[in-house]
Amino acid sequence: QVQLVESGGGLVQAGGSLRLSCASSGRTISSRAMGWFRQPPGKEREFVACIGWIDGTTYYADSVKGRFTISRDKSLVYLQMTSLKLEDTAVYYCAATAGQSDWATESIYNYWGQGTQVTVSS
Repeated sequence: QVQLVESGGGLVQAGGSLRLSCASSGRTISSRAMGWFRQPPGKEREFVACIGWIDGTTYYADSVKGRFTISRDKSLVYLQMTSLKLEDTAVYYCAATAGQSDWATESIYNYWGQGTQVTVSS
């Protein structure tokens, strides 16, 4: 089992920044990649970014490229969010997968955190 706990969400004005953290514990050796997903109000959950544990390969959704940065440090994964927009408002989830590919695909992730709310105001 892998346990994931997100933190760092909150209320921020448009144009501002936030850094989300995801602490992982348990059988993390089985994880090949970590991802961040988000679920805006009234919408489906969507891919945001992911990073490979071994070589640090990263992928981003087009909507966040150039504004968000995913990184890892030991058992922590971060999502640095800058130039935040109203449409970034969502519950953000981190997730872990043992899969070797398709890391932008929600269905391959085995473990999920409880989520942290990010609200961007005008």
